[in-house]
Amino acid sequence: MKKYILGFAVIILTTVSAHAQFSLGAKAGVNFSKINTDNLDESIIAGYQAGLFARVGKSLFIQPELYLSSTGGKFDSNDNGTAYNGKVRFTNLNVPLLIGKYFGGQNLNIHIMAGPVYTYVLDKNASFSDNFNQAYHDFGDYNNSTLGFQAGAGLDLGHITADLRYEGGLTKINDNYGQRQNIWSLSVGFKFF
Repeated sequence: MKKYILGFAVIILTTVSAHAQFSLGAKAGVNFSKINTDNLDESIIAGYQAGLFARVGKSLFIQPELYLSSTGGKFDSNDNGTAYNGKVRFTNLNVPLLIGKYFGGQNLNIHIMAGPVYTYVLDKNASFSDNFNQAYHDFGDYNNSTLGFQAGAGLDLGHITADLRYEGGLTKINDNYGQRQNIWSLSVGFKFF
């Protein structure tokens, strides 16, 4: 019975893939993120992303994704000769829903895409200097989830896809200091079918 169900599922997926241009794949890449904030200097930290994506459509497509990522930022300030510094790193579960358009053929094309992204923080690792915690006692009170947007472009070459994207925060990760994440990501993926 299991063989029949599996065989039926393969036939359905093959049929859908042939008619609706359905693709399923895995991707991995690097992130460069920073957290914009009021009254402090920010700097970029590098992170990762890895997960799954699907594409449905021919010329226009919808691309839902589910991936883990590492993001965060560094902060520095120097008030009246006193230096403050801190670093925060998040491990996130990201769920973007992108709408895109292909330009080119089936095996070689350029695509653009944009859409919303929901981010849930799975883990937070923050380290602040002692005087930083005294001056900004609620600075590290981060929200567990945020809503943002992604926009970018990419290249498909057969089963291989590469994307460059920008992600901006629509909601703040900390309301007290106007903190929003900004992320540039570069990823490479492989479409299984």
